[in-house]
Amino acid sequence: MTDATTNTNVQAAEGEARFGDYVALLKPRVMSLVVFTALVGLVVAPGGMSPMIGFTAILFIALGAGASGALNMWYDADIDLIMKRTRGRPVPSGRVEAGEALSVGVALSAISVAMLGLATNWVAAGLLAFTIFFYAVIYTMWLKRATPQNIVIGGAAGAFPPVIGWAAVTGDVSLEAVLMFGLIFMWTPPHFWALALFMKADYHEAKVPMLTVTHGRPETRRQIWIYSLLLAPVAIGLGLTSIGGPVYLSTAIVLNAIFLRHAFAVRGRDEAMAEADGYAAEKRLFRFSLYYLFLHFGALLGDAGLRMTGLLGG
Repeated sequence: MTDATTNTNVQAAEGEARFGDYVALLKPRVMSLVVFTALVGLVVAPGGMSPMIGFTAILFIALGAGASGALNMWYDADIDLIMKRTRGRPVPSGRVEAGEALSVGVALSAISVAMLGLATNWVAAGLLAFTIFFYAVIYTMWLKRATPQNIVIGGAAGAFPPVIGWAAVTGDVSLEAVLMFGLIFMWTPPHFWALALFMKADYHEAKVPMLTVTHGRPETRRQIWIYSLLLAPVAIGLGLTSIGGPVYLSTAIVLNAIFLRHAFAVRGRDEAMAEADGYAAEKRLFRFSLYYLFLHFGALLGDAGLRMTGLLGG
């Protein structure tokens, strides 16, 4: 065997998909947030559920989230290849073929919806099916490339998991579930726009009409501040419902005060200032926004734990 043949075989082996590539196809980082918020929705819902059925419900909600990720990577392979942040993903890098990603996405969609319906109820399964459709078709195939409101409207897909968890237990949707949805929905624009402020070049090169590209950074800063102001009452209001309590309410007040401080700092900057310090304030807001949502939902679990031990009424 010649050296040239050996090198070719080594390169081919390196290009073959591995198990980790298929895991990456499901967007595990996004899935972790989906699983956590769905779990909280399930735990805080009235009535309770057996641990085994609860585990099964979360498993299939996670698979549904993975299906959405695979379908997103299949369709967005062309722009993912252009953007520095995404070009190493399995499909644009060539480790997983586009057809494989599509097959995985469709198969997991069908399995997750059917099995969630059989394990819990068809309201939860219907919400999961709608979430997959919304993310893969409404957001990925339409909104993302068509309007600077892509993140605002598309954020609904990421806001459904706690509602699905709630519905898996109760079979319906109540005010508490709507407010959990609203918390994620209102958080999404300032979270992603903060990222877009220091990643504008990527979106510009990929011709994705992110707000920073279509309306510029000053307007994006203004919109971050507006949505942050709208987010705070939704987040704090959730603490006044039946699933809120002292842990959540105190956590929400502190976190939203900090979030507003970061958003106000971003609002008051011009481009010369931002470029001079490498978009430090924008990066601080983005990093804090990552913890913000986990801490809110973690606080809901804290109050649920107090109720289970009888330390908190309700």
